[in-house]
Amino acid sequence: MGLFSRSRPTPLDGVDVVLADLDGVVYAGPGALPHAVESLNQVARSRRVGYITNNASRTDASVAAHLTSLGLTVEAREVVTSPQAAMRLLASMVPAPATLLIVGGEGLVVEAEKAGYTVTRSADDAPDAVVQGFAPEVAWTDLAEASFALKVPEEEGGIPWIATNSDWTIPRERGIAPGNGTLVSAVHTAVGRLATVAGKPEVPIFEEAIARFGATKTLFIGDRLDTDIMGAVRVGIDSVLVLTGIDRPKHVLAAPEGSRPTYILGDLRELHEPYPQTERKDDAVTVNGASVRVVGGDVEILAEGSRQIDLVRAGATAIWESGTPIFVLRVPEKLYEDPFHRP
Repeated sequence: MGLFSRSRPTPLDGVDVVLADLDGVVYAGPGALPHAVESLNQVARSRRVGYITNNASRTDASVAAHLTSLGLTVEAREVVTSPQAAMRLLASMVPAPATLLIVGGEGLVVEAEKAGYTVTRSADDAPDAVVQGFAPEVAWTDLAEASFALKVPEEEGGIPWIATNSDWTIPRERGIAPGNGTLVSAVHTAVGRLATVAGKPEVPIFEEAIARFGATKTLFIGDRLDTDIMGAVRVGIDSVLVLTGIDRPKHVLAAPEGSRPTYILGDLRELHEPYPQTERKDDAVTVNGASVRVVGGDVEILAEGSRQIDLVRAGATAIWESGTPIFVLRVPEKLYEDPFHRP
């Protein structure tokens, strides 16, 4: 801790509500990620903490029970799910008690029934919309029923198609597995239509969470640039990318505008550490002794510093501010070295 000046703010300074993604942030599979539970419990002593998940396979109550079993204290109302966002979206398109063809698990079925909809699993029941969310038990037969129901394009009188989320992958205890976006893509390939997405990175799920917690200054923690960070940017709140899930240092360096986090952390302990300032002198960007510059087509490390996370922070800022696409730059391997925990 001697590396830091206590006068510098932490990522939590001024924040009244912290919202955290789950997969890749709190857990991977059933087990908690290192340092996540104790760090979030420390946050909860002084701020409200809520949880947002694109995973549609479980109910808010079951998610809360899982988090509590890991050592957190969470009530169902403190969990905002993509099925809840999907029902909000559907209310303006196909009001209850319309019939929904559900592709997904209990989390999606329960929210549909709570919202007053009739649930079916068959296209033969003439559903008024298709709602698709991730569940491990989703099979080819489920995707086929969705395809049958969606065979008529919406502009020609076909029914709406809502996807809870479009995450291509999902972190599990054994590694990275296909996510809902992959399954939605299979239906898209079959029918030539695009789904309307309710969860991250779209704003409804964030707006629901911010309103539910009455937040005035929100910090969102995620592990994916293309859903978590993009969504936070779209809704105008500060964000943390933590390197315990899907996206790695090489992805951070290449992050496009609109998907760049406010803070980059190796793990959630760093929420409570003063965040190092970014210093600029001439063409160099320096973070806590790590210094990087972009000269022409080369990214140069002037000083590695004492921690890889600071080198990633300096390198990302230098590349982002250069305005040069990373694919035309020569980037030293040291800059995207990856000692951080991953599922």
